[in-house]
Amino acid sequence: MEALHLSAEEIGNGLLAVREDQWFDRKSARTRGIDLAPIISGMANAEGGIIALGIHGGRVEGVTAMGDENAWRQANLEFVEPPASVKIHTVACLTSTGQADHLVLLEVEPSERLHRTHRDEVYLRVGDQTKKLNFEQRMELAYDKGDSKYEATPTTMTPLAAVDDDLVRNWDAAGGDTQPAELLRARGFVRGEDLTVGGALLFTRVAHIEFPEAHLRVIRYRGSERGTGTRQTVAHDQRFEGPLTEQIDAAVASITEHVPTRRALTDDGRFTTIPALPRDAWLEGVVNAVTHRSYSLAGDHIRIEIFDDRLEIRSPGRFPGIVDIQDPESISRYARNPRIARVLADLRYGQERGEGIKRMFEEMRLARLGEPTYVEGDRHVVLTLSAAPVDEALESRLPSSARAVVRHLRQHQRASTGDLLKVTGLSRPVLRNHLETLRREGVISWHGNAPRDPRAYWYLPG
Repeated sequence: MEALHLSAEEIGNGLLAVREDQWFDRKSARTRGIDLAPIISGMANAEGGIIALGIHGGRVEGVTAMGDENAWRQANLEFVEPPASVKIHTVACLTSTGQADHLVLLEVEPSERLHRTHRDEVYLRVGDQTKKLNFEQRMELAYDKGDSKYEATPTTMTPLAAVDDDLVRNWDAAGGDTQPAELLRARGFVRGEDLTVGGALLFTRVAHIEFPEAHLRVIRYRGSERGTGTRQTVAHDQRFEGPLTEQIDAAVASITEHVPTRRALTDDGRFTTIPALPRDAWLEGVVNAVTHRSYSLAGDHIRIEIFDDRLEIRSPGRFPGIVDIQDPESISRYARNPRIARVLADLRYGQERGEGIKRMFEEMRLARLGEPTYVEGDRHVVLTLSAAPVDEALESRLPSSARAVVRHLRQHQRASTGDLLKVTGLSRPVLRNHLETLRREGVISWHGNAPRDPRAYWYLPG
């Protein structure tokens, strides 16, 4: 987190500006030690994270006057069973009133074990919330913890000397003069003198020797069927090896080139060829596959298959037991590979805040396409994104800028015509045409007492 490397004068406001998410939470200096147990155990059960004590209500409080640092230091030992791995840091700061003070940071490591509070309650960090699990979820999480151990397992054929220093520095640019090997050791990618599986997959170029199945494959078919034998319809087939980040980059370039296209009306009033699937939707699917696949399953790899009417992403490993596949949008975030997930999030491969699947569904809906579907096999999950419009007639006359209107309303619930002029950059006549088309089709609604009502606004019905 870049804010942690700011000066004492800047760090308080820097941490105030950071969004609370999967790996970061702010707590008041008045927080009791016993009240830290749920979030410490929840982060340890998920992907780890940082708790900043002394920041609350939009203000930098500092901890000198109100904090009980001894209680915070004892909280993990007294109220978490078994105790999680927690590092405690003290950093100098200036309070919101300009006084010299300090903050206490609890750095919680992701754990291969199940942690509970002294009240025998189990929590899981999901996005910016710490959720209490019911009995069944607790049992499933305990079972799933077995998979999470694999990325932290020491390698047998990929030595620490194989680490590409540039890959490490690109990930942790704020590491200063710290040697790459020491950075990896501090972040849990080195065990003893051995590189872990996660470290090898992320930071070496030779991991494929030990893990030949850890690669991506992009296949483009002609038409909507795979075909067999002499009727096989493969038009393009390419494998991508190397560090996981480079696999993602290469696969994205290949998908961009081969994704199905369609004719659509653009903002200048002309029909042109555009991608039939929204980039943000399939990109989320690719990043999720790399992040959450089971790397312990030998003999299988991530396969991205592109047809004229859909894109399928097949990933080794089933969903964790705490997931309800019948309701994908309600899926609680749980990473099979928490350290890999953290690195990819640090490098901005997706936002990774527990919103990815919801965002994928939203992008498909905004594009007037069918919802994503998941199917589980014995050892894999297949995500399908259909390129067939839900309403082809509407899609044929709905420019992409009209979808920007819908996207803004989904994010902000309501907006005036003036607001929409600013965010879309459209002229008033063009925007008015879009709004009327969307209203006529029942996509959006208008609320106001008169045509020139200054308080009138547009919103999404239902």
